Amino acid sequence: MAAPADVAHRAFPPPTRPWVLAQSWRDLLFAHWSVPAADMRALLPPGLALDTFDGRAWVGVVPFLMAGVRFRFLPPVPGTTTFPELNVRTYVTVGETPGVLFFSLDATNRPAIAAARAWFGLPYFRAGMSQRADGAGFAYRSERRDPRGAPAVFEGRYAPTGDLFLAGRGSLEHWLTERYCLFAVTPDGRVRRGDVHHAPWPLQPAEADVARNTMLDAAGLEVSGPPESLLFARRIDVITWAPRTVYRPVASAR
Repeated sequence: MAAPADVAHRAFPPPTRPWVLAQSWRDLLFAHWSVPAADMRALLPPGLALDTFDGRAWVGVVPFLMAGVRFRFLPPVPGTTTFPELNVRTYVTVGETPGVLFFSLDATNRPAIAAARAWFGLPYFRAGMSQRADGAGFAYRSERRDPRGAPAVFEGRYAPTGDLFLAGRGSLEHWLTERYCLFAVTPDGRVRRGDVHHAPWPLQPAEADVARNTMLDAAGLEVSGPPESLLFARRIDVITWAPRTVYRPVASAR
C-alpha cells in the first residue's frame, strides 16, 4: 500500500513519517452497546478522556479476520499473517485527538500477540478461535485461554443485511467507525498512541444472533440486552505507524 493520498475523510491528518505495518481487516462485525458515561469513566486510566455521543459512552465487541499482515517493503510470511481476532473497545480522546481504547484483543497468533504486547502495550490475549462461512454470513467463536486475562467467551453468527453505504459525518455510525488512532496504557501508566490509515469504511447494516458473550463482563462492564448498533464490513486495507508515548504519569516522568 502506498503512502496516504486521500485523507479528506479523516478528522486529522496521518503522520508524515513512514508507516511500518500493513494489514487487511475482513468480514468484520461492529456490535455496540451504549452505557452510562459515569460507568465508563470509572474504568479509564489517567491520561485518557471519555468520548461520548449524545452524552452516552459506547462499548463495542468486534470479531473479524486479520489477514496479510506484513512489514513495509516485505511480503507476508506464510502461515503467520491470517488469523481470527476479536476486540472489546471504547472511545476516548487525548487532547483533541479522538481514538479507540481497547479493553482486550483476543487472537490465535502467538507471535503477533507477543509483538503487540511488547511494542504497542496492547492487552492481547491468546484464545481458541474460529470463523467460518455460514450461508450469507459467518459463525464465530472465541474462548480465551490466556491466564493474563479474565475468562471470556464470544459465540454467535452474523451477516450483512443491506446495501453498502458510507457513514455520514455527524451520524452514530461515523462516530463509532471512523477512528484513526488507538491508545494503549503500559503497566507503568504511560499512554501510547498508534496511528492507522484506511479508506472510509464500506459499511452494511447487519444482523447477529449471539449465543454467548462474556467479553463485556471480563472488561468490568455490566451490559445487558442485544446490541444497539450492528454494522458489517467485508474488507478494509490498513497501514499502521509505530506507536509513540503521548502521556506519562507524574511519578514516572523523566
